[in-house]
Order: sequence, then structure tokens, then C-alpha cells
Amino acid sequence: MASSCDVCLKQRAVIEFLTAEGCAPSNIHRRMTAVYGDACVDVSTVRRWARTVKDQNPAASNLHYQHRSGRPATASDEDHQHQVDELIRDNHRIKQHEMETTLAISIGSVNHIIKDLLRYKKMCARWVPRQLTPDMKGSRKRICQ
Repeated sequence: MASSCDVCLKQRAVIEFLTAEGCAPSNIHRRMTAVYGDACVDVSTVRRWARTVKDQNPAASNLHYQHRSGRPATASDEDHQHQVDELIRDNHRIKQHEMETTLAISIGSVNHIIKDLLRYKKMCARWVPRQLTPDMKGSRKRICQ
């Protein structure tokens, strides 16, 4: 079974070929729907791709997705992770809203750092690590001895 990426690549090739032959996007979509069924891209996507490849040389075009820089993820970098971790260690009862205000980052970024990157969870109104780190295990062992 082909992955969705492979199917997309095949459909792009079909769109490029039929556009080079001069077929209208609506006809291309109708023909592709007959072949690909529910896995076929939407007619608006066919129009967009046809518009993109219309003025290009079919032999020189690249069907693969090009890497785009996108928006940088600045709020969940190492520095913010360290700051959030320090805030939690200083006050286990701190609220996400307070962290958001203190660090001037969004509540969604604070939530992502806490739950996904640092792996804390809220228990009895306190932030506790989901799993003990090796340092924590060693500290507990020293305390018990």
C-alpha cells in the first residue's frame, strides 16, 4: 500500500502531464477521481498545482515538496525551557498564566514546554515530574541512606 506522500507525488505528476497536454483542471480532477477515488486531491488543489506548472518546462520541474523555512519556533527553545523549569522548581504551585506573564510567551508555548518537553503534570495543584530523572533518583537514594 502506497503512503499518502507517494499518492500525492503521483497525482502531481498526473496534473503536470495533463496540464502540459492542455487539459482543463476540472477535467483533470474528474479523471483523477475515477482513478484515485477518495484519495484524490480536491479540485481547488488541482487548479493551484496546474497554475503552478502551467508555465514551466515539464522536463525541468521538480515534483517533490521544497523545504520552506516557516516561522521559527522561538518560544520553545532551550532558554525558555530552562526558565520554565526554574520557575516550577522555585514554586511548584505556580500557574501557567503566571509563567506566561513572567516570560512573555504564549500560554500555548508554556503548556507545550511543561507537558511535552519537560514532561511535568499537575497533581494536587503542584507541578511534579512525570518520571524521575537520574539526578532525582540519586538524590532520593542519598536522602534515604
